[in-house]
Amino acid sequence: MIKFNVRKLYKAASILGLIGTAVASVAAIKTGVFDSPAAIREFVQAGGIFAPLLFVVIQVVIPIIPGGVTLLAGVIIFGAFWGFIYNYVGIVIGSMIAFQMVRKLGRPFLQSAFSMHYDKYIGWLDKGKGFDRMFALAILLPIAPDDFLCMLAGLTKMSFKKLTVILILCKPPTIMVYSILLSTVTAWMTSLFHF
Repeated sequence: MIKFNVRKLYKAASILGLIGTAVASVAAIKTGVFDSPAAIREFVQAGGIFAPLLFVVIQVVIPIIPGGVTLLAGVIIFGAFWGFIYNYVGIVIGSMIAFQMVRKLGRPFLQSAFSMHYDKYIGWLDKGKGFDRMFALAILLPIAPDDFLCMLAGLTKMSFKKLTVILILCKPPTIMVYSILLSTVTAWMTSLFHF
């Protein structure tokens, strides 16, 4: 009964997060925050030393925002290097929380909250020890939903320590490539459209 209520709470929080993001986006558009990368950077950096912390917290707390969006935002706001650092920290912490959440709430939560991914990847659990290798490869390459796979790993015997090592070693290359590409594309778009 408790698990069922937590699933409902998670779905409600995701919906409220989506609505809150939409409302904040509309307000930001009206005030000109999204007029250029420089305007976005100025707006967020007005938070001073709290800007990076707020950025990481948003990544961790609002799981409905696609990873590509936060990666792009990090690069636009903080530049390629610091964008990489803050994206890395936020993604790793969020993935650890996702793993622990399923450890506590179990398979019914994962199945009801992520039914589309669940049906596609549940067969990975039949791989036994091969799951760890497949998981590490999926985390290394940008080919699968990382948060969901971390939750799926929560159903296995993988230890939290092993999950942490895989995340720390396998996430940086992908995030670094994304950061460099997004930084290059953003600079090109900025010069093309004279933002």
